[in-house]
Amino acid sequence: MGDGFTHPYVPNAAPEPRRKLLDAIGVGDVTELYAAIPEALRVKGLLDLPPALPGEQDLRRHLEEIVARNQPCTGSWLNFCGAGCAQHYVPAIVDEIVHRGEFLTAYGGGTYSDHGKNQALFEFQSLIGELVGMEVVSTPVYDAGAATGSAVTMACRITGRRGVLVPQTMSADRRLQLQGFAKPFATIETVARDPATGLIDLADLRAKASAETAAVVIESPGYLGLIETEAQAIADIAHEAGAMLIVGVDPISLGVLAAPADCGADLVVGDLQPLGIHMYAGGGNGGFIASRDEARFVAEYPSIMFSIAPAVEGGGFGFAWSTMERTSYDTRHDATDYAGTTQWVWGIGVAVYLSLMGPEGMAELGRGIMQRACYAAERIAGLPGVAVPHLGQPFFKEFVVDFSGTGKTVAAVNAALLEAEIHGGKDLSGEFPELGQSALYCVTELHGAAEIERLVSALGEAVR
Repeated sequence: MGDGFTHPYVPNAAPEPRRKLLDAIGVGDVTELYAAIPEALRVKGLLDLPPALPGEQDLRRHLEEIVARNQPCTGSWLNFCGAGCAQHYVPAIVDEIVHRGEFLTAYGGGTYSDHGKNQALFEFQSLIGELVGMEVVSTPVYDAGAATGSAVTMACRITGRRGVLVPQTMSADRRLQLQGFAKPFATIETVARDPATGLIDLADLRAKASAETAAVVIESPGYLGLIETEAQAIADIAHEAGAMLIVGVDPISLGVLAAPADCGADLVVGDLQPLGIHMYAGGGNGGFIASRDEARFVAEYPSIMFSIAPAVEGGGFGFAWSTMERTSYDTRHDATDYAGTTQWVWGIGVAVYLSLMGPEGMAELGRGIMQRACYAAERIAGLPGVAVPHLGQPFFKEFVVDFSGTGKTVAAVNAALLEAEIHGGKDLSGEFPELGQSALYCVTELHGAAEIERLVSALGEAVR
């Protein structure tokens, strides 16, 4: 593997084509391409990497050995971990459609070359809009965190203010993502959690909402699963201060919960993963932004969006990019935000999923998830020393389980569950130390009575 070695998977690394490429762009050595990177940031010498695997069969064997160490969520294994990416059922037709070549390989063609993809994404926008009660929806962004960041900066530009109030129960990951993205435009401040309800403390919100507040962000259901029952009151407080209300949602809950538009939301954001997207390592997610069809909102969207228009001659319709001058594709270095093709293939899958489920299917699904989650929470709360805080509050899909009374740590409980081929809840003890040795459990339509009883039995053994 000396200086003359050329990896078969990187043919342009061979000396002759490599020299031709460098000559074509007028570069004497490849290191010149990195001149803009400060010397202090460059790695000195070579990385400590294992030898290359030039044989395809050797590489395949190596990767299969890595994959074999994975602990799956299928077969005999059960998964009760969510916290932003949950195990839901994906109908076979969704996989069939998104893996069609014309969708899977369609990257960013123009109005006429990608007509089918454009129509599919317009359908995605329409279906999400119907679900959340809004008229305008972005094409998919990276995830709900990215959507929240863009929605916050939209609100700051529209109002001309910097202040943004977020719930104390927002996940640490999303809080950091929001702070990093919105730092040049917004100042993030936390609204306290009411210990009695687990929801936003309205008194603290009233005290902090001011003429400097651009937006109030809430999540319903929140990261800890609770449904924000005072959403209308929160909207009133935000609007009285001249601020906007941004509501984060789990869209799979909207078959049974009121649409965010009904409680005064100005902007709606959320994750698409529950709507027909498998859990993947490092992928399988997408987000959206939605608003009313008002010029002040539309002008601030960073995302590419699709519109429908009647054909000039004859019948039919066309689907094309809408108001592209808003986006970084047109404004380039002067853009206020970034737009890209991001997660479009997942948006097509979401459109298939929602069209397959329909309003009645989404309502039935939502009821089933709530019933399963309530049953699981009540059964777990009956275990000695185990508590489920705020069990009397409405929650959806996820709930907190406190093991403090058992003398066991969440890590110890989860280790015992793994021995029983069960993935336990996410450990919250570091993220929310005030909750003690607590974990976040997730129950979906994939968990029937038998699976829940198996979890309860395993938990009973783990906390003895």
